[in-house]
Amino acid sequence: MVDARFDALQQRLGYRFTQHKLLSRALMHRSAGADHNERLEFLGDAVLSAAVSAMLYERFGDSDEGDLTRVRAHLVREESLHRVALGLGIPEVIRLSDGEARGGGAQRASILADALEAVIGATFLDGGFEPAQALVRRLFGDVIANTEIDSWSKDAKTELQEWLQARKLSVPAYRIVATRGQAHAQTFEVECGVTALGLVEQGEGKSRRAAEQEAARRMLEALKASDRPGGPLRS
Repeated sequence: MVDARFDALQQRLGYRFTQHKLLSRALMHRSAGADHNERLEFLGDAVLSAAVSAMLYERFGDSDEGDLTRVRAHLVREESLHRVALGLGIPEVIRLSDGEARGGGAQRASILADALEAVIGATFLDGGFEPAQALVRRLFGDVIANTEIDSWSKDAKTELQEWLQARKLSVPAYRIVATRGQAHAQTFEVECGVTALGLVEQGEGKSRRAAEQEAARRMLEALKASDRPGGPLRS
């Protein structure tokens, strides 16, 4: 990594590492070597969740656990982390194998989201929880300060599960039925099944999670249509 880029990232983070190897490891994808960032990502995920939870607890003092959990899930999901990573310029400093780099890995959402979590984990190891929490506040503080609980709608998988549980039905089952395309640009096809009702819907997406959400959305639409007056699910 070029020293100027290394220093510039630390300026954007608002934190300067005393153990530079930690930041270097946080920015190494597993394709680039054995000293990769997956353990730091695991740690950073927990630190991020704790720090965001504390911020939401402060910001939304009258909200219940379900609302806070839903907002946190939106804030720490891959798409949100990807946007933050792009803003920090992580694609400029992430270390990848030649093949992964040629395949567009430096822009891939999953790789950048994981690297951001690894950087948070590295900050925790380097300076402790307070600097790591301060970093999370800098990265997510404006979003949390300027949002309202009602603006974060439930994702389709959560809403589907709650819909079924309210009717004492088992949670849905998801399985991948097909994948298409090269490893760096795959499309997933996922099946969502509600066994008790004998219903199956499918969805596609650029990640397994996105495909599951689409399948859940379609299942919800089918269930809600059936639950209208005269539909087969009405009692």
